[in-house]
Amino acid sequence: MKAAVLTGIRRIEIADVPKPVIANSNDVLLKVAVVGICGSDVHYYLRGKIGSQVVKYPFIAGHECSAVVEATGKKVKRIKPGDEVVVEPAISCDKSASADKCRQCKMGRENTCEKLQFLGTPGQLGGCLCEYIVMPEDCCLPTRGKITLEEAALCEPLAIGVYTVKQAKVKRGDKVAILGSGPIGLSCMSAARHNGVREIYMTDKLDYRVEFAKKIGAKWAGKAEEDKRNVQYPTLNAKFPIQEGGVDVVCECAGQQETVDEAVEILRPGGKLMIVGIPPFERFSFTADKARRKEITIYNVRRQNRCTIEAMKLAEKKRLNPPKGRRVKIGSLVTHRFKLEQAGEALEMVADYRDGVIKAVAGL
Repeated sequence: MKAAVLTGIRRIEIADVPKPVIANSNDVLLKVAVVGICGSDVHYYLRGKIGSQVVKYPFIAGHECSAVVEATGKKVKRIKPGDEVVVEPAISCDKSASADKCRQCKMGRENTCEKLQFLGTPGQLGGCLCEYIVMPEDCCLPTRGKITLEEAALCEPLAIGVYTVKQAKVKRGDKVAILGSGPIGLSCMSAARHNGVREIYMTDKLDYRVEFAKKIGAKWAGKAEEDKRNVQYPTLNAKFPIQEGGVDVVCECAGQQETVDEAVEILRPGGKLMIVGIPPFERFSFTADKARRKEITIYNVRRQNRCTIEAMKLAEKKRLNPPKGRRVKIGSLVTHRFKLEQAGEALEMVADYRDGVIKAVAGL
């Protein structure tokens, strides 16, 4: 089968690799349909690693995908050949053929499973930038025709937004700031609006992403770099409309030290900082005095846990919960489409933020 293989820093080759086969009775052979290009894929493409997860070449990246069932193992009952599915990229021991669950899975924390195997992750599993993959039945969630294959590929990042909002216990009446208006930030915004939040403030360094955030429901969005005129919130636009007291929750979705600093500045005492973005460096730091005096709670968000079905239901609404009177389809996040053979071009575009890209996908 064909695969887009990472062979070095910023090098992708289209190669013929062995087609995977069903090995376990609960396995499903999937023909990959649409693959979303994620920021973590870009980290592997540009740097060859994310923290301690270091690529050994050759390597197939990609974990956000939809697929069509090609064949099933003997014990598979919920799906059949021809079904279109959202692929849950995490194989925890709770989903594998193993009868033994680790402590994390027993606690309901499959996203931090001690034996986790995740698509497109060094040392775990190869990715889905290829024609076929094999996954356990429990990782294959049928769309039943309610969403398209392209919308189905968006459910993985959307699930991260749903999980972030759930962990933050966001509720109606809260003020939420989202720093970084890429696909994950926009997914957090959609999930927060779904929970009844109407005061959502967003920033980004790119004009077109700021405008998109306004279009799909942010109460206010502004450029993060227009910051030096503001004395009270030194890393925010001078017109940032937070009233006294600050915001209840900040979702840091940019993976930058500056946005972490910004979050500490604008959170109210007792507020919550959700660190969602993946930084290109090894350590974040905090202003200890201010974070302590405000008694800020800091959460690290590790992908998502048990939120894919909820994300699919959100996707079925065909919109990103915009203000009343508007209707913005979730598929509008996809701004650029490529073939598998153009995976290198897709990664280059996302890495360099070219041509107004928000979400790029590769389709087979």
